[in-house]
Formats: sequence, structure tokens, C-alpha cells
Amino acid sequence: MDYQLLADLLFPNVTETPADIEAKYPPRQLPEGAKVTRFAPSPTGFVHFGGLFPSTIGERLAHQSGGVFYLRIEDTDAKREVEGAAEGLIHTLAHYGVKFDEGAVIGENGCICDKGIYGPYKQSERGPIYHVFAKQLVTEGKAYPVFTTQAELDALNAVDKKAEIKAKDWHEDQSAQREAMLKAREITIDEVKENLAAGNPFVLRLLADGDPEKKVPFTDLIKGKLEIPENDEDFVLLKSDGIPTYHFAHAVDDHLMGTTHVIRGEEWLPSLAKHIMLFRYLGFRLPKYMHIAQIMRLDENGNKKKLSKRDMGANMDDYSRMGYAPACVCEYIMTLLNSNYEEWHMQNPDKPYTEFPFNIKKMSSSGCLFDFNKLNDVSKNIISRMSAEEVTQQVTEWALRYDPEFGAHLANNPAFTTAIFAIGRGGKKPRKDLATWADAKPYMGFFFDCKQEDEYPEQFDRSDIKTALEKFRASYDHADDMNAWFEKIKAVAREIGYADDMKAYKADPTSYRGNIADVSMFLRVAVTGK
Repeated sequence: MDYQLLADLLFPNVTETPADIEAKYPPRQLPEGAKVTRFAPSPTGFVHFGGLFPSTIGERLAHQSGGVFYLRIEDTDAKREVEGAAEGLIHTLAHYGVKFDEGAVIGENGCICDKGIYGPYKQSERGPIYHVFAKQLVTEGKAYPVFTTQAELDALNAVDKKAEIKAKDWHEDQSAQREAMLKAREITIDEVKENLAAGNPFVLRLLADGDPEKKVPFTDLIKGKLEIPENDEDFVLLKSDGIPTYHFAHAVDDHLMGTTHVIRGEEWLPSLAKHIMLFRYLGFRLPKYMHIAQIMRLDENGNKKKLSKRDMGANMDDYSRMGYAPACVCEYIMTLLNSNYEEWHMQNPDKPYTEFPFNIKKMSSSGCLFDFNKLNDVSKNIISRMSAEEVTQQVTEWALRYDPEFGAHLANNPAFTTAIFAIGRGGKKPRKDLATWADAKPYMGFFFDCKQEDEYPEQFDRSDIKTALEKFRASYDHADDMNAWFEKIKAVAREIGYADDMKAYKADPTSYRGNIADVSMFLRVAVTGK
């Protein structure tokens, strides 16, 4: 087989060489030990909570080491792409403080543009680059075309694009699939010319040289030492429309963009053998891989399940709607990523999470458990340390978007709002009333005469409630201190036959119509509506 002729037939318009491309992507000039990481999502929907994991890890590793963290949009599957998803994920990540040094950004015109010299950062704009390296693989006898008629191609396209040739099928010598692949490897130049003349499309497959009975040692930075069976599957590099698969595109891009560490979910571990082979074939240095464990949740029966896209809390937009401050979500993620984060935070309560020395070795290889209760605890602690001015600003911004009527009250009375949030704030033991901004309305909405839903419990005689309120109003003096005020409440309790001492009430509850706590509740509902 004349491989150079084959390459020229398949890629007649490709005139550049890999060396030409390499010259456009010079090695990065960074300090020794600096890491180059990336977040490379597909724009197929909302940003998943699990997506904030690799982006946080990538950002911390790069910036702690004096390296570079960039955003690459992997938009090679046009059929699954959702309009506006790429812009949405950029805005969402920015909302949660994920800062990229370069990559795809939103320009002044609202469209995605490139920041940095290693672009384009959208894979759909890098087609000619992939074809240069694909042609080189064909020239070296490491890849070959598989032609199909348009009718056959239509039938293939009707199948779920996520479905791939499974390794178990490939390993069965008698399978029709293997026979077809072995035959496809033997294609001749004349057959190539005939297919091209007929206009038949082709996919480009890697010519695998692996033996699945042999295993190669590999060290994953999270999973540790592994043994990977060699790849013997002729997997697809270029689809029939010339668009690369994830396998091929990520290898070329990670090399040219100087990626040192690839952070991705453990579901990609079965593909690792393919990527090891592909980097070897291309002559690229293999980056270090970190396969992070899946995020789990507890179902209604207490069993661990993968956090799916349908679960509450999976969509990062849920957190904005529910009123979680971005800093609270980010700090919660740190508690999941590093087992020693909480200990560090107790010793450094006033420092932001970005000063925490993130350590790969402290990451769990078995997965972490998503827990709203833990998130709320983290959130309460963080909000309790915010200034009244910070809380006022963030609550107002959230309410104007999600509860406009309440937001208008806050926006029209900023000084008053700040004074309310200043109550019990500061000191060694600040109040921890708020886990989300949505908690603010039930907490302090009565100051603005917002509608409240609570009513008096049915077990109390309405005449008792009315009498208690009337007697307290008659005795009320704004100059009273806390002790004088409470003594008057106790007097009201005694006058209507309620116990003014909780110990006495607990000792003999049948001797009283109620207790001092009940009278306090009557007043609370009357004044606050809750």
C-alpha cells in the first residue's frame, strides 16, 4: 500500500504538515511545576453540579502552581448541541467564580470569541487542524478509511450516536463486526479511488496494534496504579462528515494547547487505553490523568445513587433560583473535594477557600455524597460572617429577580434593610438564620408588611389570645429594657391563667391553661405574622 498516495487521495486539500501546525502553537513559557488545565464541556444543556467539580479542581491546580486554566468548548456533536448552551455555561461558571485565564469568552457583542493564542477554543472551528494530523496518521499507515454508501450511512445515523462498538464484540473472532473490520483494513488504492469517484463518504479509523491479553502499567493521580489492557479496537478518528470524535480531538487539542493535567469523570476510564495508543501514534507526550469519582446521593430508601441530571441540585441554575450564594456553593464543593478542608477552615475562618492548599492526594477515589443539609450548614456559617451590607446587596439582587415585590421593599429601603440584617451579626457567635437568600423573607419580611402565612394554632382559645394581646398592649412601654419587657409578659400570663414559669408548668401542666411560651407566641404572631 502506498500510504502517501492514500493520504493524498483522502485529504487532497490538506497541504500543511504537523510541523507547520506545531509552529503556530509554541510551548508555553511557565515556571517549573506550573500546571496547565482545562475545562472542556459540550454545549448540550445546563451546567451540571458535577461539572463544577472538574472546573474547580482545574482552576485550583493551575492557579496554585502559577499555571494556566482555560476553557475549551467541545462542540463537535452538532445534533446534540443546544442553542445558547455555550454562552449559558460561560455565564454560569463566572457566577460561581470560576476564572479562566484564556479560552472561549463572551465578547462585547455577546458572542463567543477567543482569549489567548492557542485557539480557536471551539472545536467546531478547528477542523483543518485535525485533518492535518489525520492525514499524517494515514501517511504513516496508522489509520485507514472505511467507506459506506449514503443509504448505509442513513441507517447508521438512525442509531443513537452515543452507541459505540463494544470491546466485547470486537474481541469475538467469529463476530461479523470483526470480520468486517479485518476486511476493511485490506482496502486497496483502486477501491479507494472507486469510492471517492462514486461520492461515497468514509470514516477514518485508527489501525490498532494492541493485544488485549497484554496490560500496560498506568498511574492515575486519583485512582493510583492501574493495569490497562492494550487497545485492539480500530476506533473512529473522523466521522463521515469530517468531524473528529472526542478521542481524536482531545488528543490533538490537549497537545497543542499544552495541557499537562486532564481532569475528567471516571466513566472515561474504559477509553484510557485508546488515548494512550493515540498519543503514542501521534508522537505526543501523554498528559497526566485524573479520573474523579462520581457524585452520589441517597435515595428515599437510603441507598447511594449517582446524582443524575433529573435530581434536584444537579442543575447549577437551581442554586441561583433557590438563593444559594455562589461563595457558599464553592466552599461546599471544597469540603467534598479535600478531606482536610474543614479542619483548615476551622483554623482559618476568615480566609477565602481560594487560599486553601488544595491537594490531589486528599481527594477520595471512591466518590463523595451530595447532601443538602451539609450545604445548608456551610452556607449558614458563611453568611453569618458576611457584613450586613454584603447580605443586603446580595439578598436584594436575588429578590429583585426571583421575588420582585419583596425585592422592591428592600431596594427602596436599603439603610433600613441593612439595619435589620445587622441584628445579631458579628462577634464570636453571630446568628445563623439564613442558609439561602430565600430564607430572608420569612426571617424579616414582617418589617415590610409582607404577607405571612402563619396562623394561631387551633388548640388555643381565641378569647385567651385576644385578652393576652389587649393586656400586653395596655402595659407596653417602648422604654422598657429586655427584663422589664419580659416581666410584663409573665404578668399577662398569670392574669389569664397561664404558667409564668416553665418548671412549674412541666411539673403540673393540668393546673394551667397554657404557659409563658404560648403567650410569647401569641405576641410573635401578632407582630410578625409568623
